[in-house]
Amino acid sequence: MTSSRHAPHWLFDLDDTLHHAGAAVFPMINEYMTSYICRHVSVARTEADTLRTEYWQRYGATLAGLQRHHGIAPHHFLAQTHPMESLLPLIETSTQLPQWLRCLNGRKWVFSNGPQHYVEAIVRHLGIEAQIEDCFGMDSFGLMPKPRVAAYTRVLRQAGLDAGRCIMVEDSAANLKTAKRLGMRTVWLSHQIRKPAWVDWRITSLLDLRRI
Repeated sequence: MTSSRHAPHWLFDLDDTLHHAGAAVFPMINEYMTSYICRHVSVARTEADTLRTEYWQRYGATLAGLQRHHGIAPHHFLAQTHPMESLLPLIETSTQLPQWLRCLNGRKWVFSNGPQHYVEAIVRHLGIEAQIEDCFGMDSFGLMPKPRVAAYTRVLRQAGLDAGRCIMVEDSAANLKTAKRLGMRTVWLSHQIRKPAWVDWRITSLLDLRRI
C-alpha cells in the first residue's frame, strides 16, 4: 500500500466514466437542449438540433455557443436542460462502485462538464459522496468546459492540487490531452485498441485501475 504522503490524487470524469450516461441520460439532455433552443432562440426544431450539435463540436459545450451567439443566460439554460427529477431515475446504481472507490488508494475528486447541481446530485445518487472530496461542475470553474486549459487550472487551484500528483480518469481522449500537457498522468476508459501518445494507461473498466 502506498503511503498517504505519496498516494495519487484522482480526478474522475462523471458521465460515461463513473456511470453510463450514453444510453438514456444524454439523449434526454439533448432533447431538453433542443427544446430550449427552439423556445429561447426562436428557431425551428431542425435548426435547433443543428445548432446544439454544431456548438458542442465547435466550442466543447452547446452552452458556450449559445452564450457567444445568442446571449443565453447560462444558469437558466443549465437548470432547464438538466432537471434531476427526470434524469436521476435513468441512472443505475451499484453497491460495487462505492466499495471499489473506498479501496482505491488516494484522495478523489469529480471534474465534469456537467452543471454543478447535476454533478452533485448524481454523486449522491451513486452513493459515493463519502469517497469524493469535492465535485466540480462547469459553473463552478467559470463555465469554461474541458478541454480548455483554464478549466483544469481553476479546478487545480480551487482544490489545492499539484498537477504532478494527479491521475485523471476520462472517457474522452481529447480531455486527457490537456491534462497531460499540465503534467498529470492519464487514464483513458475506452474499448479502442490504439491509444494516443498522451494517454498513459487505457482501461476498459474502472476495476482495472487496481493494476495501475
